[in-house]
Amino acid sequence: EGTTTSNTQGITTNSKTTTTTTNNDDCLLTMVPLDALCNLMTFLPAKSLAAMVMTCRYFHSSPVEETCFQAHLCSRLNNSAVQLLQNEEQDVKELWASIFPSNTATATDYTNNNKNNKKNKHTRIPQTYPTYAQFLEESVTGCTFVRCIQQQEEWPLLPPFAKVNGKIASVSPEHTLCRMGGGGGTRTSGGSGCASWGVGKRGQLGHGSRNCEASPTQILRAGIGYYNTTRVVQVSAGGGLVRVAHSLLLTQDGRVFSFGTGHYGQLGHGFQSGKQLPDETRPRIIDALAKKRIVCISAGELHSAAICEDGSLYTWGDSFCGQCGHGDKRPQLLPKKVAHTNIKHETCMTVSCGNRHTIVVTEEGDVFTFGLGHYGVLGRLYTPFDYDNTNTAATTATSSIAPPPPDASGMDGGGFFQMTQEQMEHLDLLANCTLDDSSDQCIPVVVDSLSGIHIVGASAGHRHSLVLDRSGLLYSFGTYLGGALGHGNLEKQDYPMCIQFFVENQIRIAQFSAGVDISMAVSTEGDVYGWGKSKGGRIGVGNKDVDVLLPRHVPLDTKAVDVECGYVHSVIVSVDGSILICGGVGINGSDDGQQQQQQQQQPIEESDIAEGEVMNNNEGFPVKVPDFIVWHCLPEPKSKATTGERWKKYGKYELQGRSKALAETARWNG
Repeated sequence: EGTTTSNTQGITTNSKTTTTTTNNDDCLLTMVPLDALCNLMTFLPAKSLAAMVMTCRYFHSSPVEETCFQAHLCSRLNNSAVQLLQNEEQDVKELWASIFPSNTATATDYTNNNKNNKKNKHTRIPQTYPTYAQFLEESVTGCTFVRCIQQQEEWPLLPPFAKVNGKIASVSPEHTLCRMGGGGGTRTSGGSGCASWGVGKRGQLGHGSRNCEASPTQILRAGIGYYNTTRVVQVSAGGGLVRVAHSLLLTQDGRVFSFGTGHYGQLGHGFQSGKQLPDETRPRIIDALAKKRIVCISAGELHSAAICEDGSLYTWGDSFCGQCGHGDKRPQLLPKKVAHTNIKHETCMTVSCGNRHTIVVTEEGDVFTFGLGHYGVLGRLYTPFDYDNTNTAATTATSSIAPPPPDASGMDGGGFFQMTQEQMEHLDLLANCTLDDSSDQCIPVVVDSLSGIHIVGASAGHRHSLVLDRSGLLYSFGTYLGGALGHGNLEKQDYPMCIQFFVENQIRIAQFSAGVDISMAVSTEGDVYGWGKSKGGRIGVGNKDVDVLLPRHVPLDTKAVDVECGYVHSVIVSVDGSILICGGVGINGSDDGQQQQQQQQQPIEESDIAEGEVMNNNEGFPVKVPDFIVWHCLPEPKSKATTGERWKKYGKYELQGRSKALAETARWNG
């Protein structure tokens, strides 16, 4: 018997190699040295790890599973994509203690294995950790799998390390979607269901009603994320400032569900009876995409997009500004393939829908944009829309790019904007637009200024756009409003420009999001940065009435893996699976802004406070959502069954059954 000592992924292990024979009933893994077993487990994906845990008694009867799992955890938090652990051995133990506290029941204690858990305290961790490992794989690397129904095989949902919005959560100006729950029958892992909260007047919460929700509420939909193998792998919340909102859900088998506002065809269900486009208050599958396996989705304000497994792009919804990319401005009530020659032979990897524009990133790293280019969100030159030249005002306009909208200083005493002659001419041009339009704003066109730069992700905001290259550098372009571009000034950028703050400080970006005049990003080390409008604490740097022109560090007591921006609020996903809210959406008549105070004061660095700013240390910082962990397994909520009355009373008489009524009639007639 020999003893060896090694260090695997920052975890020190002492292993004993035994040469004695074992019984046939013993697990063969007991013969493997502990350090070799730790190395072996780092190569296993979460699903294979779960299969080994379920079939191997070694992990249910020995405390070595904690050492092996911590080594596996280190490999997921420190790799070529992210470096979330500074001191591996110490940080991973602290994170492990916070996620799996000793002598504390975990979220899986409700399962049928409760009796075993009482007998053996080590059974709780093996059942729970693979679920957390799958959460890390999907949130950090973006790698998950879709199931091929015909061949009974699994294929990658997206290439590893693809930067996709909505992997865990998604935010619109009015509501929030987040993966939550699932795994009620132990056949699926946690995070396979979906929860929503915020304004629900347009049915975008998917709860079957139009009620608003102040806290996360699980979406009731039989067959999604609970007792079968169908799980939600991506969410997308769409909407804008015109009081419309809709939502999309992508399942593991490549199917797409939509619900919310349907007036503009953005749900993809086509005309209903009477040629109406009703709202949907429950998730409904898009039948037009049922025979295709979708790998990426995105919801804009009035349109939606999806990418098929073969790299083809489908769009539907309102296309008045050419944001569907079909070469005209006609609305598309059903998903339609974008077949323009510019993108026909390209393999699309990710798509992001903004307010009136769309950004597509191909497998080769090229960026295609289409839609309204007024604010410079396309990042390229574009031709003006076609107009009806019989209008005198339309013939006088010569510029294809109109000036930005007036600010509050341009309002008169009655609350109306004092529009300039040039702006009025621009409105006349919009009033005379034709549906058949030859402008290249209506077709996908590559962004030439990014030639030679391999782009891996994009985020389309309301009036600006963000793209990320393979080396972790972030580029922004579009309007200057709020300082959302992050260049330290209020200048419009018609072409992509690298944010120098991250270059000068040697910060590499792992995830990012563009909202309504706000932007946020997560570095490869798990730090969060925000810039743009900060009123109400919407970017988590304090409740200020000034615009943050440069990226500013968001004070957190944990590392982050994802971030999503809306209008007056943002969502941060931490490494332990908890959700933090910046700002807040007012519901039921309440004002927008932070809904609750931060219980624990966050440390504020002097460099984060600009000259002349007054900081309130209790407001404007991220607030943790209580009792919400993305990857926890939760049973499916049951709707309360209501029993109807067997009969109703009308005065002195009762409405009885048909047989009794006929018998009574026959007696009186006889």
